[in-house]
Amino acid sequence: MARGCISQDFAPLLLFLAVIFPHLDASQAVDQGLSDILNELWKLDKNRLKPGTDYTISLQGRAGYVRVGNNEARDHASAPLFSYVNEAKLKNIKTFSYLMNLLDNYEPSTGVAEKVTAEEIAENNLFLNAVLETDVMKRTHKYLVSKGHSQSDLNQFRQQLYNIWFHLYHRDRRGSEDSCGFEHVFVGETKSGTEVMGLHNWVQFYLLEKQRLVDYKGYKARDRDMPNKDDHILNIQFSWNGLVKPVGSAFIGVSPEFEVAAFTILFLASNEKATRAVVNMDKYQVELVVTRHGRYIGTAYPHLLSTRRP
Repeated sequence: MARGCISQDFAPLLLFLAVIFPHLDASQAVDQGLSDILNELWKLDKNRLKPGTDYTISLQGRAGYVRVGNNEARDHASAPLFSYVNEAKLKNIKTFSYLMNLLDNYEPSTGVAEKVTAEEIAENNLFLNAVLETDVMKRTHKYLVSKGHSQSDLNQFRQQLYNIWFHLYHRDRRGSEDSCGFEHVFVGETKSGTEVMGLHNWVQFYLLEKQRLVDYKGYKARDRDMPNKDDHILNIQFSWNGLVKPVGSAFIGVSPEFEVAAFTILFLASNEKATRAVVNMDKYQVELVVTRHGRYIGTAYPHLLSTRRP
């Protein structure tokens, strides 16, 4: 069948999908297998923080349209996104504590070579070791072995994770090794001083807000799918050091191990340049996106499609 042509035999099915999943492009069906394992991991994520108890967010106004590369954005949020975070609890959970130790190890500008010290390598390994001790990552390892994506040997799995997330590569071809998956997703980068790239981790966002380096501009949503303060996935607009990200998205409150697990599973599921999967997870329908930079993660983020309110 020629591209762009739809057989009449498929028309009723596409109409059915459009009715059941109004936020979803009919070409993307829900990945039930991925939904199942992610819901397992969601239930195992005992380190996930509780909204309204461990942290509080203030959504405020809905952000407007901003073209990529345009760093002028009307501010629809006079206050920060995070009005409270229990930092003592973060520091008492090993995976969060070790994550925070890594956030100042990178040069955010692409094209500038990263200089990785022995101390920073040790910090990377402390973080991964803590992640591997969690029930979330133990289940992830078992799942990946069952799919033939990982070896059962724990040391080999640890090295696989290290390569996927921390191996340095050239993001800006004009420079030296200036990036890695962890930096892009968890820390954030800037491209030639003109735009924000990555920065999909809520802890980093909160810490940058605290330093007044990030300015939350408002949430991004459609009229039929407005977020609330208890949601664990948000689409937002913000500026970082004066550079605007028109639409960014992140899990909120979830543990580092959950993020590493979810994105690693999707990364290893395909060799495509970009892998997208729609999943029903907890009360959310979300599109997970992972792109690869050779054998390593280029970017990874969740994009909230809809929320099923109780």
